[in-house]
Amino acid sequence: MDYLNKSIEINHVEIKNRLVMPPMATSASKDGSVTEKLLKYYDEKSAGGFIGLIITEHSYINPQGMANPGQVSIGKDSDIEGLRELAQTIHNNGTKVIAQISHAGSSASQKVTGMPIVSASAIVNPAVTARNGELPEAMDLDQIEAVVNDFALAAKRAKEAGFDGVEIHSAHGYLLNQFYSPLTNKRTDAYTGATIEGRLKIHQEIIQAIRKMVGEDYLVAVRLGGCDYMDGGSTVEDSIEAAVLLEKWGINLLDISGGLNGYIVPGYKEPGYFSEMTAKIKEKVSIPVILTGGVTEAADAEQLLKDGKADLIGVGRAIFKDSKWAEKNMK
Repeated sequence: MDYLNKSIEINHVEIKNRLVMPPMATSASKDGSVTEKLLKYYDEKSAGGFIGLIITEHSYINPQGMANPGQVSIGKDSDIEGLRELAQTIHNNGTKVIAQISHAGSSASQKVTGMPIVSASAIVNPAVTARNGELPEAMDLDQIEAVVNDFALAAKRAKEAGFDGVEIHSAHGYLLNQFYSPLTNKRTDAYTGATIEGRLKIHQEIIQAIRKMVGEDYLVAVRLGGCDYMDGGSTVEDSIEAAVLLEKWGINLLDISGGLNGYIVPGYKEPGYFSEMTAKIKEKVSIPVILTGGVTEAADAEQLLKDGKADLIGVGRAIFKDSKWAEKNMK
């Protein structure tokens, strides 16, 4: 496993190998707090330090952005203590850790949050991860500014809690993905759905706001739902343009996945579902790219790296099912 076992440095963070445990929701939080159950889960997954990088499950930046009742909060300063314990648990096992920060937008439910649901436009979310058919409110400029600030504050909390970086969640039909997808962004203002720059404007503002909070030396990643694989949705070509812009705006790491289609590519069964997209993106950017999707064998991860499809490989469900997967395969 010459490729899989090779270390990589990303914005001053030394990662011992190319194996990533991607964010996977556990619903093990209670009232947004880090629980003993959650600590035990991540301790078990990171035991032995065989995984190079863990990206923790999406944490909501404010209560309106909560996707489900068992989700972890990173939306207030009192969350830092529990998050610090989580980061330390993983670090104690010799693994680096990034916190994924998220706002569900119209993938939230008013029944769960008790608040109106919001999105780029007043369009029912067609994402496979959306849990409702509620019509969201189109966000006004003040609401957008508030969300940008909440993402920046969440990143600041992640840094204070000792995480090695943050990942901005813009995939799987959540809020930032709703701005990025032309299916859910019908705006005609500066955040217009008619151009890549307009669809990514909120991303640019979030990246800039985060940098002001955490500095240039902190690792900042984006999980980009690059392609919707739906008629009229975002395309692989869009993802390449988006990746170039995100790098230009100061992102250190790109984590590529699906958009409104979620975690799979319709009709694609081979390991590395999004490899066509990551391979093309890698040709145009100089920052590392993570590929996740359907990889269950170390040999397949090794081959994807060898073929230049990505720089790091995420293994999700296999590690979720078997906490010893990395120990068995990273030799």
